[in-house]
Amino acid sequence: MAETDFDIIVYGATGYTGRLVAEYLSNHYGEREDGPNWAMAGRSLDKLEAVRDEIGAPADTPLVVADADDPASLKAMCERTKVVLTTVGPYQLYGDNLLAACVETGTDYADLCGEPAWMAEKIEQHHAKAKETGARICFSSGFDSIPFDLGVMMAQEAAKARFGAPAPRIRGRVRSMQGTFSGGTAASLGATMQAAMRKPAIISLLRDPFALTPGFEGPDQPSGMVPRHEEDLGKWAAPFVMAPINTKNVHRTNFLLGHPYGEDFKYDEMVLTSPGEAGRKMAEAAQEMMKNPFGSKPPKPGEGPTREERENGFYDVLFVAEMPGGETLHYAVKGKYDPGYGSTSRMLSETGMALLDCKADGGIGTPGSFLGKALVDRLQEHAEISFAAED
Repeated sequence: MAETDFDIIVYGATGYTGRLVAEYLSNHYGEREDGPNWAMAGRSLDKLEAVRDEIGAPADTPLVVADADDPASLKAMCERTKVVLTTVGPYQLYGDNLLAACVETGTDYADLCGEPAWMAEKIEQHHAKAKETGARICFSSGFDSIPFDLGVMMAQEAAKARFGAPAPRIRGRVRSMQGTFSGGTAASLGATMQAAMRKPAIISLLRDPFALTPGFEGPDQPSGMVPRHEEDLGKWAAPFVMAPINTKNVHRTNFLLGHPYGEDFKYDEMVLTSPGEAGRKMAEAAQEMMKNPFGSKPPKPGEGPTREERENGFYDVLFVAEMPGGETLHYAVKGKYDPGYGSTSRMLSETGMALLDCKADGGIGTPGSFLGKALVDRLQEHAEISFAAED
C-alpha cells in the first residue's frame, strides 16, 4: 500500500459506539509514542468537531468528512489510511460502498457486523478481489464474535497442548453476563428479518452453520435452540441470541486456516441458567424470548447505557472441549465492561491496532483467521479481557 496520512480512521465517530471507539483510542493511545496516527470520520464536520470536544480528544485530532451514500468520498477516505474501523450499521443498509472502497484500495477494514446473509453475499462478491489487492476485511470484530471465535481457538490450543490433538467437539456456554446488546445489534436483526421476508432463501442461510464456508459442508451441528440439562455443569442451558452469527464465524475461522480443529468439528453456544426446576423454567422462558429477543421497545442505533452502566458490565464465557476418550478441558474468556458497548469498542479498537502489524494475505476473514494469538495478547494487555484454562 502507498504511504498514507493515517494509520486508523474511525468511520461513524459521531454515533454512539463510534464515539466510544474514538474515545478509547484518544484516552488509551493519545499520549503514547507508539500510538497510531488516527482520525475521526463521519458525514458532518460540525458533529465531528462536537464529538471530538465532548470526548476530550486533542483539538488537532484530524476530522474526515465521508458519506455512506457517496462512493467517491469513501474511496478518498480509504486512500488516506491503512485501516478503517466502521460502526455504521446495519451494514446491509449502509456498508456496501465502504466495503467496496476498502477492497478496491487495498485498505484493511474491521466492523461489528453480525449479519450473516450480508456477510455471505460480500464474501462471494469481494473475497477474490480483496486477496488480489491485499485488503484484509475483518467482519464481526466486537462481542460478536471475538470472545467466541478466539475462545474456541485458544481452547483448541490448550487441548492440543494437553491431549495432543484438537477437540472434535466444543460447547460454548455463557455463564454470566451483565449489560445490554447494542442498538446496532437490534437494528441489524430487524433489517435481516425484513430482508428474509423479501427473500425467503435467507432463512435457510441463517440456519446453516456453514453459510460462511463456501464449498465446505461439515457434519450436522448441535442446534443449541432447545433447552437442555448439562449434567457435567449441573445447570440448564438455554438458547443464546448471538449463537447464529458466532457459530458461523467459528466455522469460517476453522475453514480459512485449513481446518486445524478438524473437518468433523462440532460447536454450539448456549446460556447457562440454574440447577433444578428453576433453571429449567428459566431456559424455557429464554427459548420463548428468542422469538423476539429485544422486546417491544428495542434499543435504537445511537442509544446506549450510561458510563456507569458500561463500566459495571461484564461477561464470562466457558468453553468445554470434549475429547473422543471422554476427557474434557475447561477454558474461559472473561471481559470487564458492558459487552455490547464498553467491551465491544475496545475489541474493535484493538482489532485495528493488530491489523497494523498483520502480515496475513488479503481476503475476507475473521479476527481469528487474520490475527489469532496476536489479538488475544492485545486484548489481555489493553482491553481487560482474560483468556485462560480452568483445569
